[in-house]
Amino acid sequence: MGRGKIEIKRIENSSNRQVTFSKRRNGILKKAKEISVLCDTEVSLIICSSSGKMHQYCSPSTTLVDILDKYHKQSGKKLWDAKHENLSNEIDRIKKENDSMQIKLRHLKGEDITSLNHKELMAIEDALENGHSGIREKKNEKIEGMRKNINLDSFLLNFQGKMLEEEHRYLNFILGQQELAKQQREMTIESNVREIDTDHCTSQMPFAFRVQPIQPNLQKRI
Repeated sequence: MGRGKIEIKRIENSSNRQVTFSKRRNGILKKAKEISVLCDTEVSLIICSSSGKMHQYCSPSTTLVDILDKYHKQSGKKLWDAKHENLSNEIDRIKKENDSMQIKLRHLKGEDITSLNHKELMAIEDALENGHSGIREKKNEKIEGMRKNINLDSFLLNFQGKMLEEEHRYLNFILGQQELAKQQREMTIESNVREIDTDHCTSQMPFAFRVQPIQPNLQKRI
């Protein structure tokens, strides 16, 4: 039995729709590659899925921009307005400017200068000398700034050292005063202890050794 005819309409089932899209996308991309190789043609194919993902193919011998330019010339229709045209012109201008800057950069490096004339070489030399002078000035500024910072750091270190010396002398003075006060307290305590010991010895002396008062009147009575 032959294959039944498929009605061409939107597939409602999302899973079936995605499977069909993948199969037919691969098939049409394969056909585009085959016709490009077999028939030596310029082919550009763009497929955008419902999810917004883009798939494209362009034959190796051309680009999408080239094909669009050919389409514009043959059909007389433009696919973009003046705004996009100006944007394309601006992109081309930036590309040319970038190429020119790359050439100048190679010249400044001393590359590709064999084709330059005397005036162009003089201009490059002046530019290099001006750049070298600017770099030298900036380097000297950096060195001077570093020297100032070093001098400031040295001043701060010396100042901090003097402050530490003053603090050390002050602490030594306070310590000496405390030692002197301690010695005075010890001497006072020792003197008080001696006085207490002396009084205690006097109170404990035997009665026979005590000095008896002289009574001359007793001799007269006898």
